[in-house]
Amino acid sequence: MEVGIEDCLHIEFEYNKSKYHLKDVIVGKIYFLLVRIKIRHMEIDIIRRETTGTGPSVYHENDTIAKYEIMDGAPVRGESIPIRLFLAGYELTPTMRDINKKFSVRYYLNLVLIDEEERRYFKQQEIVLWRKGDIVRKSMSHQAMIAAQRFEGSSNPEKAHSQSTEQDNS
Repeated sequence: MEVGIEDCLHIEFEYNKSKYHLKDVIVGKIYFLLVRIKIRHMEIDIIRRETTGTGPSVYHENDTIAKYEIMDGAPVRGESIPIRLFLAGYELTPTMRDINKKFSVRYYLNLVLIDEEERRYFKQQEIVLWRKGDIVRKSMSHQAMIAAQRFEGSSNPEKAHSQSTEQDNS
């Protein structure tokens, strides 16, 4: 992601990927290639944007989930600042796009620079958050046995298994 003002400021924000697990860590670096304005401080935000509705009745709601001050003071050309942002401490949900064409949840990294005259310069980049699905390790016959046990009201799964084994052998 690049932030720039012609002949005044040029910054590159490099991060390791664009898709993150909900418990992942965003790792990156900010490089200052050209600095001719007096920056007072810089921050990075995680923004959640929820969209509901269709057509002319679309409603957007933005929430700032996290806000970190990365730098305080004026940077110099050639300087780089490492970024490490842990996602596990926040109540995040997976990215959802156009569910039934009426609802979506998207996340953005927002890099904000504020100069000495309180002007704000920012750049947003969308990131995708995902959640690992549960790994099913039980066989179908084991699941069928549990379902039969629930149906029959039996409280002992070994008894239900031995009954099904006896029926198979006869």
